Amino acid sequence: MANNARILGIESSCDDTAAAVVANGKVLSSEIFSQQVHTRFGGVVPELASRAHQQRIVPVVRTALQKAGVAPSDLTAVAVTRGPGLAGSLLVGLGFARAYAFGLGVPVVGINHLEGHICSALIGRDLPEHPWLCLIVSGGHTQLALVEEGLALRILGTTRDDAAGEAFDKVARLLDLGYPGGPAIDRLAAQGDPAFYPFPRARLDGYDFSFSGLKTSVLYYLNGLGEKKREALLQRRLSDICASFQEAVVDMLIDALHRAIGETGVRDVHVVGGVSANSRLRQRAETLGETCGVRMHIPPPAYCIDNAAMIAFAAYIRLSIGQTDLPDNPVAEPNLPLATFP
Repeated sequence: MANNARILGIESSCDDTAAAVVANGKVLSSEIFSQQVHTRFGGVVPELASRAHQQRIVPVVRTALQKAGVAPSDLTAVAVTRGPGLAGSLLVGLGFARAYAFGLGVPVVGINHLEGHICSALIGRDLPEHPWLCLIVSGGHTQLALVEEGLALRILGTTRDDAAGEAFDKVARLLDLGYPGGPAIDRLAAQGDPAFYPFPRARLDGYDFSFSGLKTSVLYYLNGLGEKKREALLQRRLSDICASFQEAVVDMLIDALHRAIGETGVRDVHVVGGVSANSRLRQRAETLGETCGVRMHIPPPAYCIDNAAMIAFAAYIRLSIGQTDLPDNPVAEPNLPLATFP
C-alpha cells in the first residue's frame, strides 16, 4: 500500500490550519493558514483558534488538493493529528478528517503531533541506521528521544517545566516583542552580543531540561534595573539581552545533545520542532555534528513549524515499515504522550 499511497494530511493542533498531500513519499503540496487573531492577546486563545479552524479547514484542504493535482477520489488515506494540542482545535481537524475519509471510503489514521515532527526530518530521505537521536523542541514540548528498531522510541529526557519555545514566548512578552516571540528574539539576537549578560544554564541529572529558572532570571534582571534604567537599557541593548537569553537556551539544548551523542554512539541526529527554525540553534547543531562526526539533520524551516506534510509523511512512514494494522476512528487526546510508535 505504501508504494501507491496518496495521503491527505490535516494538522490543527494549535493555531495553524494546515493540509498537505503526500504521494509515494513525495510532498506534492503543503498549505498553512496561520491565525493572526491571537497576536493582540500575546498568546493563543483556544476558543478563537477552534473557530478559525472551522472557517479555514475546507478552503485549505481544497487548495492543497488542487495544488497537488490530486482528486479526492484518488486518495488512499487521510492522516490527521489526534494530539497533543488544544482540545477544540484537535476536534475540528479530527471531525473533518473522519467525515471526509468516511465519504471517500478510505481509512483515517490518527498521528501524534510529535511523531509528525520526528518524521519531518525524514521527508525526502531514507530512514537512517538505528539507533538515531531526535531532539524535539517546540512551543509546548522539549524532549530527547532515541529511535530504535523500526520507529520504537525511548525517551531519554524531557522538560520538567517550561518548554524551550514557551520560554522564548514568555521572555518575548517581558521584552514587549509580541507573539510569537521566538522569531522576534532570533532576529534581534542576530545583531546582539551573546556574552552581554551571563543568564544561568540549568543542567539536571540525565538528559532532562528546565527553562523556567532561565525565564525567571530574565524577569529578575529586568526588574532589578528600575523603571528608568530598564527603559534606557532596552532601547540601547535589547539585541544583546535577546542574544544572551537565546545563547543560554541553545547552550542547554546542545549540551544535552552532545552528551547523548557521546553516550549512545549514534551516527545520525535529528533536531525538529518549531524552535529548530531558530538560526542560532541550527548553526550550533551543525557545528556539533561536524565536531562529533555525526550526520545532523534539521528540516527546512517550512517543515519545522506546525504543518500537515509531516502528518501525512508520518502515516506514509508507518505504512512503509509494514505497520498496516493502523488504528482507525481516532479520537482527540489533548495530552497524548509521546511514548512509543504503536
